Amino acid sequence: MGDESGADGLADLGSMLRSLRRQADLSQRELAGLSGVPQSTVARIESGQCTDPRFQTVHRLIRAAGGRLRLAGAGDPAAGDPAASCGCDDAGREVIQDDTRRDEAGRRYPAHLDVRKVRTLKDWSGAWWAYSYTLAPDRWPLRVPEVTYDLDRGRRDERRLRERIRDSVVIRRVTEGVPDGCWRLLAELPDGDVVGELRAHLRSLSLLYGEDWGNGREVVLDGVLVAPGLRLLGIGRRLVTRLAEETRLAGVPAVCATAEFGGIDFLRACGYQLDGSRPATHRLPRPWSARSG
Repeated sequence: MGDESGADGLADLGSMLRSLRRQADLSQRELAGLSGVPQSTVARIESGQCTDPRFQTVHRLIRAAGGRLRLAGAGDPAAGDPAASCGCDDAGREVIQDDTRRDEAGRRYPAHLDVRKVRTLKDWSGAWWAYSYTLAPDRWPLRVPEVTYDLDRGRRDERRLRERIRDSVVIRRVTEGVPDGCWRLLAELPDGDVVGELRAHLRSLSLLYGEDWGNGREVVLDGVLVAPGLRLLGIGRRLVTRLAEETRLAGVPAVCATAEFGGIDFLRACGYQLDGSRPATHRLPRPWSARSG
């Protein structure tokens, strides 16, 4: 535990314990049941009111929450850093500490519920009265809380899994077996699993219209696919953004796509605009920097 026995050390210990509970998705009562430590003691430690917690008590709580306790000497780089010394779980994942969010009564939100900000109505499950998730905040008919969380354990686990996958996806261009003037982009996980794909091809405007367009060329977006369980994570938008970067480097002046129904909203979210000269066709305009991502 190092030399930290004052108020700052107790506050760091309480913050670390809340972070571990958040990772383990445990309430104070559940952690008390797993560790054999009374819930009142857990509450006092987390609030910094337990002036002298016993080492064995802290050890039992950390182990029950899925973490491990590390004792660091004065010369250890981790000494004095509670997150480094005992704020990691068995998988070595970094503990994220965020204890600043409180409700309107000034009470701290339950640490294991992953409190998140409400930026759109889609973030708040209680917005059953909204006809569209794209409704502007100044038109929301009812007062919406600043933050929210999921009470259902299954939904919390699913959200965390989706966020981990989103953060680990890598976009890669495939060139082997792909003809010149064509693009095949893959969204992959670290283990090689493909969760998204984009295909596009280059065409000549002179051949398309039967007129001399000089060096007129454009890239046609053939399609974007994302695994059904991983949609709405921004993977498709990352694929489209990567295509824009690739075509910019290739000196192609335009990228166009034809879409209907939900595909129209997707293209517009990626920065495409309706091309009035061709029905149902959208074009990604310049400058790229204003529309990327």
